[in-house]
Amino acid sequence: MRPGLSAVEARRIALRAQGFGRAFPSDPGRAGVLGVLRRLGVLQMDSVNVLARSHYLPLFSRLGAYPRGVLEDLAWGPRKGLFEYWMHEASLAPLEVQPLLRWRMQDAEAGVGVWRGVSAFLRSHGDFIDRVLDEIDRRGPLAASDLGLGARGAGGWWGWSEGKRALECLFWTGRLTTAARRGAFERIYGLPRQVHPTRLLDAPTPTRAEAQRELIRIAARAQGVATEADLRDYFRLTAADARLRVAELVELGELTPVRVEGWRAPAYLSPGAGAPRKVEAEALLSPFDNLIWFRDRAERLFDVRIRLEIYTPAHRRVHGYYVLPFLEGEAITARVDLKADRKGGRLLVQVAHAEPASGPQTPEALARNLRRMAGWLGLDGVSVAPRGDLAARLEAAVGAEGREA
Repeated sequence: MRPGLSAVEARRIALRAQGFGRAFPSDPGRAGVLGVLRRLGVLQMDSVNVLARSHYLPLFSRLGAYPRGVLEDLAWGPRKGLFEYWMHEASLAPLEVQPLLRWRMQDAEAGVGVWRGVSAFLRSHGDFIDRVLDEIDRRGPLAASDLGLGARGAGGWWGWSEGKRALECLFWTGRLTTAARRGAFERIYGLPRQVHPTRLLDAPTPTRAEAQRELIRIAARAQGVATEADLRDYFRLTAADARLRVAELVELGELTPVRVEGWRAPAYLSPGAGAPRKVEAEALLSPFDNLIWFRDRAERLFDVRIRLEIYTPAHRRVHGYYVLPFLEGEAITARVDLKADRKGGRLLVQVAHAEPASGPQTPEALARNLRRMAGWLGLDGVSVAPRGDLAARLEAAVGAEGREA
């Protein structure tokens, strides 16, 4: 085992691995977006749109005001560079990751573990599934609303119709994939040969063990230093599979066991991971950002307890509804509950809280990043509500910066 890392070194390694501390590119186009996606390996999707859908935000945190249409074109346009599947929740990833998930698609087809219900539905609705596939083969990619097949659901599976359930089950097995998105968030399903390039369809399928080892490699590179639980969570592997794959990579010399100050579990260092002398970052973090999505790891790295309060009753929320932690330097120094008031043209800070690591410069740094976000979202400015212990200082900083501009 390598000599131990301090907590500061581990945090710097993690921040660098996640792409923080670099200057924003002057022209963050297709290559820049793909570069971030390949560094991160996977991008979690979410439908909440009170600010911006979550999959847009990690790119903004690392690239600045990039054109959102670039991500949309890569994910759902004719020149695809990304695909959708269940990875870390519903996610986007570079096309080259798709063969690494085929074992999961096979598990869904076979009804292994959590996929039992998917397989059972497909088996019990065989004739109907054939009709759905024939319809898409004949007409091209379709949304559930285009299908017009099957009875509407009333309760289970979110009230989905039989057609929607069939489409989702086929998506999970890989027999269908996402061709495009319509409107706010409606998935359009197509056969893989209607959507994916030939080079992807012809790519060999690795064995389950080979694929899982590569997923662990991606997770290790994206995190720099990580526990087995961190590595497992990145692509939601089972504990048994992750334990085997991590042990194999250690045996191969591709992961180095290391102790980290304050971490209870052993950690593993990715090849080439190193701690910079300093990380100078400023970023508003989506609650589903790769850096903080695994709450236990976020607490170990930043000594900050992060919890999603969307589903918490309003009167019991501590920090707000859609809360973005603010990464300043190497610490999380504030949290802001944000909303895009598109009709009024304002970015609303509904609640603003300081963290113990905040300093006198935090309100100005946060104001600068809020104004950048407002511009990126096409909003005219920032408004701060008088709620939270940072609100008054942040409002003053926003107003001062606005007057200077």
